[in-house]
Amino acid sequence: MRLFCLLILSLCCSAAFAQTGQIDGNIKNAAGQPAESINLILKGTGKGTLTDAAGNFEFTALAPGHYQLIGTGVGIRRIDRSVHVKADETATVEITSEENAQELQTVEITGRRETSYKNDLSFIASKTATPIKEVPQAISYITKEVMRDQGTFLMGDAVKNMSGVNQFTFYDDLTIRGFRMNGGSTTQLVNGLRTFSGFWKQPPVNYLERVEVIKGAASALYGNTSPGGTINRVTKKPLATPQKSLSFTTGSFNTLRTLADFTGPMNEKKTLLYRLNLGYVNAQNFRNMQFDKNIIVAPSVSFLPTEKTRINFDLVFNRSNSRLDRGQSVKGNDLYSSSIKTSLNAVNDYLNEETYLITTSLNHQFTQNTSFNVAYLRTGYSEDLLEHRSSNVNAVDSAGKAIENLVARQVFVRKTKSFMDNVSLFFNHNFNTGIVEHKMVAGYDFIQSSTPKGSGQQTANGYLLKAGGAAAYNAKTPEKYVFYNYTENGKTYSIPKPNISHYDLTLQNNNMEDPSKYIYNVTANSATTPVLYKVHGLYLQEQLKIRRLQILLGLRYDTYIDKKGYTTNNEQNVTQHALLPRIGAVYTLNNHINVYGTYTEGYNPQDPIVQSNPLSGGPFDPLRSSLSEAGFKTEWLDGRLTANISAYKITQKNTLYSANASDQPDLMVQIGEEAAKGVEFDVTGNILPNWNVIVTYSYNDAKITEAGARAADQVLVNLQKPNAPKNQGSFWTKYTFVNNFLNGFGVGLGGNFVTERNLSLNNNQTLPGYALLNGGVYYKIDKFQVQVNLNNLTNKTYWVGGYDYLRLFPGAPRNFMATISYTF
Repeated sequence: MRLFCLLILSLCCSAAFAQTGQIDGNIKNAAGQPAESINLILKGTGKGTLTDAAGNFEFTALAPGHYQLIGTGVGIRRIDRSVHVKADETATVEITSEENAQELQTVEITGRRETSYKNDLSFIASKTATPIKEVPQAISYITKEVMRDQGTFLMGDAVKNMSGVNQFTFYDDLTIRGFRMNGGSTTQLVNGLRTFSGFWKQPPVNYLERVEVIKGAASALYGNTSPGGTINRVTKKPLATPQKSLSFTTGSFNTLRTLADFTGPMNEKKTLLYRLNLGYVNAQNFRNMQFDKNIIVAPSVSFLPTEKTRINFDLVFNRSNSRLDRGQSVKGNDLYSSSIKTSLNAVNDYLNEETYLITTSLNHQFTQNTSFNVAYLRTGYSEDLLEHRSSNVNAVDSAGKAIENLVARQVFVRKTKSFMDNVSLFFNHNFNTGIVEHKMVAGYDFIQSSTPKGSGQQTANGYLLKAGGAAAYNAKTPEKYVFYNYTENGKTYSIPKPNISHYDLTLQNNNMEDPSKYIYNVTANSATTPVLYKVHGLYLQEQLKIRRLQILLGLRYDTYIDKKGYTTNNEQNVTQHALLPRIGAVYTLNNHINVYGTYTEGYNPQDPIVQSNPLSGGPFDPLRSSLSEAGFKTEWLDGRLTANISAYKITQKNTLYSANASDQPDLMVQIGEEAAKGVEFDVTGNILPNWNVIVTYSYNDAKITEAGARAADQVLVNLQKPNAPKNQGSFWTKYTFVNNFLNGFGVGLGGNFVTERNLSLNNNQTLPGYALLNGGVYYKIDKFQVQVNLNNLTNKTYWVGGYDYLRLFPGAPRNFMATISYTF
């Protein structure tokens, strides 16, 4: 009997042994070197091991089936790999680990290796590499993968994927949580450094790794910023692995676009890395008379003399030739009385711009816990402009009554240059005291913005005088003006003769004009007045972590110096100071959910150009704001998908609004207080490795709560802020097939909507809400990909924003773009 039992036991053991398999593997780092001491487990089995000196590992005696291999180690991203084990076979796994930017850097100098819609880390919110789920403030972002899949080339198309961000016009001009932020405001960031744009053009995105927005004031780290949020453009950085890509796009509006992106090491030791982004665009527009030619050159070089030191150099140069589009005009209050193609330009108008951004930076790690960072960004912008544009009013008859189908025009001839310098230096130091982990940041910023002497503008407008010259029309003294005969619907009128021919919305008279015949005045305005201001900022930030609780404390002291009367004999410094606190906390409820809250204050001196303009009605008190926010940040599906929700309240005092005085266009009024409160919801990531998704929604109640000193301003109280929809949202999803028959084929579908909006210069005019639907089709074979993007599938007529019904900014009708790309 005992012999029989031993025989049965032996047979069972043999059978069990025969039905097992094993996993053998090897892990190397990005440089191809063995990755030693990587901790590996098979999820749910209790089995674990470490890689040896050669990067090898193995798991034996495994039952057939599917296993999830998880790997962790210092300085690498978590490894998550599915492995299928068959009976009596060995599954071989070769893995290349990715560096963990959180461990290896304290500023954004290393190229992002992720290739998905999801981005894990943020530098903008804390000047440390912090997981977004651990930042006590809402952050929205769009990665280069999203922009590629949507065929995005300009910033305005990128931000439609962000909750609470909406276009104010179709320039570089946005509202964030109801507060306006535009490219001319000098509060944008590039790689965390202060910059500006030329305002008239949305920046291209082909050289960007991602676009991100920190919601609410970021003043505690960056000084005077918009209370609604701050946009940071993150440029593509050099990679140690060679990659090259070319793409060609053509489509609607006679678009031709060629882009290139090359990166890799420049020497065998990989201590010298490069990246080069190139772009050429030649496109017309759905708007009459409009075109855009762009040349973009964006080289980047990284030098790594030691493992602890990195030096970066980045340049972005953009030359643009186009016409300045001042928007669509309509008759009276009828939005549909003229085509969305209507523009008021002359054939010989032009806008020539050059922009450059030059960045140099140094990052040095003294020890594993202490590092020093210094960076300098120089921004330069030049503009050469001739434009025929609206005078912001209709033409008038002899009695001074508006003629609805005639728009009064004016001409600007302008040359201007502007510059900005930002020096940023700070120390990071990490240490522990008992169970408390500390991350300290201490730094100094110097910011200088200038419009030097040498800019100038000539303006031609008004009506011709019999005695010579031109002036605004006064119906009480018609005998002083030259008149001419104007015919409408077969009836002839005698009306004042303009200095610049009126634009007839019926005839659509876009002609070649002779600017030498106009009567000009030299104009000093916000674009040409010499300006110099400086900011000195000192800041200190502490991030404490006590088990599941993280607390962020920040304080910044700013000294703002404006050169009043700059370049004149009466120069004098006007100095202001601000102390800006920030406090936030994050608590980890479980592995999936973090809850957070924050309070911060903001400060923004009024635009020095407006302050110095004698026609604006100033001087004005500075802007002061505060943000209270709370929310949840969650991760699901092994970290592939994030779902975040936030509730906020923002208040700001002393905002300037136009006085809407037709005879004083520069006159401003100061509002007592405005407030925005709302809720935002964002979902970003991958449901499956081949299924990407973005969903956003925001509710924003942004109103003027206290008017200024004038009784006439009381009508503004409780009005929704201009071009700030109460409700807006978007979605985008892309699915790539992986079965044999459809392998490489993908489809994308998305849309966005906004509700009704008020206009900024007319309290009685609104823009209707709209909903758009977009799609895409993709096919990838080997190193080639062909994609076709279809936008505004239902051919909806809509407006992205506007000032009034003489300056409306319509969106594009149905259009397509076809792109072929090659990666090698």
